[in-house]
Amino acid sequence: METQPYLLEALKLAKEAGTRGEVPVGAVVVHEGSVVGRGSNSREVEQDPLGHAEMQALRDAAKALGSWRLVDCDLYVTLEPCPMCLAACQQARVRKVVYGARDEKGGALCLGFGVHDHPKLNHRFEVIHSPMEECSQVLKDFFKSLRNQSG
Repeated sequence: METQPYLLEALKLAKEAGTRGEVPVGAVVVHEGSVVGRGSNSREVEQDPLGHAEMQALRDAAKALGSWRLVDCDLYVTLEPCPMCLAACQQARVRKVVYGARDEKGGALCLGFGVHDHPKLNHRFEVIHSPMEECSQVLKDFFKSLRNQSG
């Protein structure tokens, strides 16, 4: 299955988040080829430490499908999930996570959290880094703009 269209959909959501002053991260949950969940960062607007794009997309998908078990679903996200979000994917029983940009400072995989494939866990899932330069660039541009505003 081609990852590009779903990452592009997540990228649209990330850009929208950036216009609201949020770190531009977007996520979509796909079930049987259709997007059933969407999310973008909302920590600043909602003052919610759990307001990550992945969390919103998982909640949205669970509501749309009528089940918290997202066993036949894949999550596409513009930025490597943090440990909390990767653990949420494990709890939701997603089939696969695909991300477009690495997060060297906060990404679960870069930090060494193997929640997705730990042998003692009852559910394991595939995680794929599908590099997309625009996912990285939107973040670089956002933080550059913040630095320019403050200095």
